[in-house]
Amino acid sequence: MSVGFGDVPVILSTLQNTFGFSALRHGQRQVIEQLVGGQSAAAIFPTGSGKSLCYQLPALLLPHLTLVVSPLLALMKDQLDFLHSKGIAAASIDSSQSPEQSRQVMQAVREGRLKVLMISVERLKNERFRRFIGQIPISLLVVDEAHCISEWGHNFRPDYLKLPHYRQSLNIPQVLLLTATATPAVIGDMQRKFAIPPENLVSTGFYRPNLHLQVLPMTEYRKIAALIDLIADDPLLATIIYVTLQQGAEWVAEQLQAKGIEARAYHAGMNQESRQRLQQDFMRGRVPCIVATIAFGMGVDKADIRRVIHYDLPKSIENYSQEIGRAGRDGQPSNCTLLANKSGLNVLENFVYGDTPEPAAIAGLLHELQQAGPHWELMLTRLSNTHNIRQLPLKTLLVYLELDGIISPQYSYFADYRFKFIESRENILGRFQGERQAFLNAVFDGSPLARSWCQVDFEAIWQRCRGERKRVVSAIDYLHEQGWIQLESKQMVEVYRVVDSRFSPEAESERLYGLFKQKEQNEIDRLQQMIGFFESEQCLSHRLAGYFADPRTPERCGHCSVCAGQPAVLPDTPVPDMPDNGQLQGWCQPLQEKHGQPLSAHTLACFLCGIGTPLLTRLKARSLAGFGRLEQYRFGEVVRRLAGAG
Repeated sequence: MSVGFGDVPVILSTLQNTFGFSALRHGQRQVIEQLVGGQSAAAIFPTGSGKSLCYQLPALLLPHLTLVVSPLLALMKDQLDFLHSKGIAAASIDSSQSPEQSRQVMQAVREGRLKVLMISVERLKNERFRRFIGQIPISLLVVDEAHCISEWGHNFRPDYLKLPHYRQSLNIPQVLLLTATATPAVIGDMQRKFAIPPENLVSTGFYRPNLHLQVLPMTEYRKIAALIDLIADDPLLATIIYVTLQQGAEWVAEQLQAKGIEARAYHAGMNQESRQRLQQDFMRGRVPCIVATIAFGMGVDKADIRRVIHYDLPKSIENYSQEIGRAGRDGQPSNCTLLANKSGLNVLENFVYGDTPEPAAIAGLLHELQQAGPHWELMLTRLSNTHNIRQLPLKTLLVYLELDGIISPQYSYFADYRFKFIESRENILGRFQGERQAFLNAVFDGSPLARSWCQVDFEAIWQRCRGERKRVVSAIDYLHEQGWIQLESKQMVEVYRVVDSRFSPEAESERLYGLFKQKEQNEIDRLQQMIGFFESEQCLSHRLAGYFADPRTPERCGHCSVCAGQPAVLPDTPVPDMPDNGQLQGWCQPLQEKHGQPLSAHTLACFLCGIGTPLLTRLKARSLAGFGRLEQYRFGEVVRRLAGAG
């Protein structure tokens, strides 16, 4: 079907007949008309204001597949459930599926039976998937949570930076960017990277007149009693309570349960099945109150959440905006309350400091790169452990090297393949003749059986029949798609071409370290901006909208704690004097002995502040008495003290 700007009746009839809506919301019509008219667009809509319909409706009118990149499994599942309820052919390929389920989805895509396919951005690193999707005509690429592409945003994901390249290589003519939380700088970054013209950016504003924003300053020991009082007024109201740490979620839920309040903890430490069951119980009203880390919420499309309570400080203004945006999606009055002090600020800061690699670690990685030759093959886990750089900053570091023209990504592959026969070897070989049968026989002979799995040995297969790796992978992939074998792949290897090996590792490591320190400072500044927002003497609704460049908010909303004459001053929690140098040395000495050589002040500070790093994990540092002993102190102070003591 070819649809253009003149076909508004087609859009409205699809809206009514398929989705059951009589009219489009503010902003939706402009975005949808741009997409069905053959253009790209960006939709900056607040949480709960209908971003998903902006791709769901055009997907039915565009001729080919709509490919949706989504950051969370729960988000995919909720959107798929909605699409299926409307009779729309949609599916995902994700880590929760069996090989047979993935094979069925791929077959449906290949036969043109699906209109929408949802994946994570990491799926595009899979060479088998890229080879498959590269054969499929795609009309539209949808990037959900598109702010993740900006390295200066609050939720940067390095793999998102590759999406413009994937779009180009897959020949996708149109793109739709969706986000609820983006500052002007992040929006500009998104537009540049996907070449979205200014006139195709649609922002509907951030002001939610039904949300009552309240900041209640209080000391840490008063928080649990205040929380119980808030909930006890009406314990059956649908409520989300946000905390920072997993153990905090468990503890708060236990305190509420002890008072007879039906509350359950939700966090990433729970198994997937338990999390999904609890989310469904909350959606259906069987559990009224969830105590959650930020693992909960994305994709939770429950219209009647009446309370969102932050028991701990959120990670940023952007996170706060997104989390309170889950309240009152039905337009009815809803309360968003922060139980506020500064005691959790150092925990949030420590998350930031732990992501900054040391200059020596960066230099070590650069020396390895320089010695790699024309091609650099790496496994992220090994590289992370070898150089003591967390995986997220390591991915960021690789992106920086790409942007600086030192390396260029070529492809990625799985080092390890294994398969299990579903049909007998004889039956599979019987389906082929001549050279193809002989080749498959060599593949099977070169894949020795260990228990029930056959491990593919590419070198052995090459020796037997000169079978190239690419052909072997294509062959076993085909057998898997036919349902004749079950195929597993792991140990992702990323291959880069070394474009410029003549750089100075010392100078380049200094430059890169400077970028990380700048990013670190930006994150610390973001935390201070958040404290400034909560302590504002201006209307909170107006101040929040201003942060996201929405000029259409009234200067006084009349329904926040500032407008009620109660601006907040967040109390500090007194911190005792830091232990003396002898005590610090006593805690650090066992770690130094396990490592066998002196450790930097940065690494020792991570140890004492309870910040995990690859090196500390390898040394089993959590089992030592000193781990986390100074977690109530600010990281920078601990580093300075250790550096002075050394």
